[in-house]
Amino acid sequence: MRISLALVLSCLPLAAPAEEAPLSAIDWLNRPTTLPVTRVVPRGAVPGESPVADSATIPAVSVTPLGEPTVDAVGLLPGSVTGLPRSLWRDSRAEVLGNLLQARRVTRLPAMQSLLYTLLLAEADAPGDSGPGAPFLQARIDALMDLGAVEPAQALLERAGATTPALFTRWFDATLLTGDEDKACRALRDSPHLSPGYDARIFCTARGGDWTAAALTLDTARALGFISDLEDRMLAQFLDPELFEGEPLPMPPVRPSPLLFRLYEAVGEPLPTNTLPRAFAMADLRSTVGWKAELVAAERLARTGALPVNRLLGIYSERLPAASGGIWDRVEAIQRFDTAMRAGDPGAVARALPGAWRAMRAARLEVPFAELYGAELMRLPLTGEAAVLAYDVALLGPAYENAAITRGPAIAARAFATGVARGTVPAPGNDPLRAAVARAFDEATPPDDIAELVAAGRLGEAILTAMALFEHGNTGDTVALEQALSAFRALGLEDTARRAALQLLRLGMRG
Repeated sequence: MRISLALVLSCLPLAAPAEEAPLSAIDWLNRPTTLPVTRVVPRGAVPGESPVADSATIPAVSVTPLGEPTVDAVGLLPGSVTGLPRSLWRDSRAEVLGNLLQARRVTRLPAMQSLLYTLLLAEADAPGDSGPGAPFLQARIDALMDLGAVEPAQALLERAGATTPALFTRWFDATLLTGDEDKACRALRDSPHLSPGYDARIFCTARGGDWTAAALTLDTARALGFISDLEDRMLAQFLDPELFEGEPLPMPPVRPSPLLFRLYEAVGEPLPTNTLPRAFAMADLRSTVGWKAELVAAERLARTGALPVNRLLGIYSERLPAASGGIWDRVEAIQRFDTAMRAGDPGAVARALPGAWRAMRAARLEVPFAELYGAELMRLPLTGEAAVLAYDVALLGPAYENAAITRGPAIAARAFATGVARGTVPAPGNDPLRAAVARAFDEATPPDDIAELVAAGRLGEAILTAMALFEHGNTGDTVALEQALSAFRALGLEDTARRAALQLLRLGMRG
């Protein structure tokens, strides 16, 4: 299953605060009676049997708007896109799901990345123990941010409504990295009780143009000890840079908050993002950043599927390389290859393909490259080594099965991979990896623990457990690999199983 993140998503307004319980249309029904209740024993009743009620006190009634999903159920992708049922999470516990999401390590596993995005963005009923704090939505947002998928995280929060401090904090952080902080600041001025802290309130007040009020709030927060010394200094310099002219800035923390990151940038000392969590790379895609930093950030995000491949190509194509060596050689190789592809010249493509493929392998971007060019390469009349390499690329792209049907029979050296792509695996020989893949495709039988989860209606939990098995199998445990692939196929995730197997076969174990 492959879900593209290049979607145009409508951003819904923040949800309104919860209303009070509605009054009855007949107001005396809201007042408990203090009159004694006459106990009438109905005809045929058993003597001594407990009556139906001891009083006429109106019981408490919980009110839920009809048709309005809980926040934990919000998603960006409907079931018609994901193919997953609405009951995906319903019978699981939010804490268990959160722990499984937190443990996922898919940065070098493109097929697992795609599946994880599908799960994180799916519209589905909330876990049974979901509460007003939306713990499962928080866990999904944290997983997206860990992958660097800041824009989907922001869109998900805007659709859900960041109406609790925990959700608003995550939304505020995301907007600081995408450059949409004014949107969050307007919401904060309307609902100050959502503030993550005084630092956010001061920053947003200043962004709104009220620098005097921001300075007074900073003085108050300082006097009450509500901000750290570092936040105090950075906010003070942000509000009045002339006061600190010529003074060195304090050393930034190893893991700054997005707000501190933006404050350092605002006072003229932007922090490099290559040593920060991946989500910070999103800030380097803004037009205020140099091209090399943008290129490095784009590749970093593309490795986890957080950047659409067409956007990656657009960044590669912005201008001619400014130098040689390193990333500049990669840009040149991609530009040369893309020019040959657009010209439709088989000879130029055959000459440029090996260099472009080596460049993508060095950057660990083989799968994004295959998504861009795999299907197009199959339409060119390539021969010899270029034809084999083009087929290898196509097997890593979304049109792998069509490539296997049309070109696979002519490339005997890739017979096993062709069989995987078509779902009919030939004899594996003595290779342990191929043998594990062959057994998985011979019989789709999930391990007992995953079968039990499915029987209990905990499908999402079963999929995450199978992903954990595949991650372990990727380190060289062929038994775990076989079990994971079998589980995917048994769960109806045939595309995931085939793509995962092809990526292992063509790219090797990458733990």
